[in-house]
Amino acid sequence: MKNLVIKLGALGDVVIATSLIRRIQVHYPHDELTLLTTPAFAGLFAGWPGLRVVGVPRKGLHSMWRALRWLRAQRFDRVFDLQSNDRSAILVALSGVRMRVGNRPGFPYTHHPAKAYRSEIHIFERMNQVLASAGIPPGEPQPVLPSREQDMRHVVEWLAQHDLAGKRFAVLHAGASPRWPSKRWPWYRELALELVRQGVQVVWVGAEDDRELNRILAQDVGIDATGSFSIIQLAELGRHAAFAVTNDSGPMHILSASGIPVFAFFGPTRWHKNHALNQGGRVLRHTVPCSPCSLGVCPPDKGHACLRNISVNEVLERLRVERLLSGD
Repeated sequence: MKNLVIKLGALGDVVIATSLIRRIQVHYPHDELTLLTTPAFAGLFAGWPGLRVVGVPRKGLHSMWRALRWLRAQRFDRVFDLQSNDRSAILVALSGVRMRVGNRPGFPYTHHPAKAYRSEIHIFERMNQVLASAGIPPGEPQPVLPSREQDMRHVVEWLAQHDLAGKRFAVLHAGASPRWPSKRWPWYRELALELVRQGVQVVWVGAEDDRELNRILAQDVGIDATGSFSIIQLAELGRHAAFAVTNDSGPMHILSASGIPVFAFFGPTRWHKNHALNQGGRVLRHTVPCSPCSLGVCPPDKGHACLRNISVNEVLERLRVERLLSGD
């Protein structure tokens, strides 16, 4: 039998879906399993045994036509649409596959939850309902991002170069999507200075969008690791860290695959449906009338700044509760 999983993006959603993909693979141990994703995320699965990965661009009629031709030619027996947006639904509808599992009740899916999804629960819980509709047990609330030997070696060498091998450090991600400046907690510098005072070194991580912010922060405290790691390598770095502090962002989800405590700030977005897997108890939020507002930028006329009201001391106290600071 041949099974197909469709999961095109975005980054956090793909990381969350890794547990579901593993569950499908375990449930059908003798079947072929293929993942259809975008080229940007294909590398996440480079170290995943027994999984064939095909990357297709998300946008454009031409790329969709190519994906459909490829899909029909493969003659899959089952398709699990973990994306379930308009694009993937069209692919499933025209796929010619008999067993079609998805998130939307009705056509084109033959197996689906009874009720439509209204964002009332975490997307991981909803996707487990999707699997249940096909008779598959739920996935574990832990992302699966296995490292290859070269990824582990890269991280070990980087730690040695920066005198962090065997030392206690935290991974901090102070950035967020350029479209969401309202997700950025403003007191990372102050937190990092206090962590270093308590014997915890600080590593600033992020991609190109975070480069200037991390450069400024690292002038005062910590090590700037912008662009030093791939997604898989960032998860591997996390396995060497004591804990992580992030905004609501892609690195939040990636670091949750490391098996360490990940504390994440939530203000404008709904934490109950977006938090990293197995990290719901480490959400950092301040209850104010305007939160969540789902606005990428705080409106100047209303002065929304819910994250600004979360103090460094509040964060330190949460770390102390879990005995993550020296002397605790």
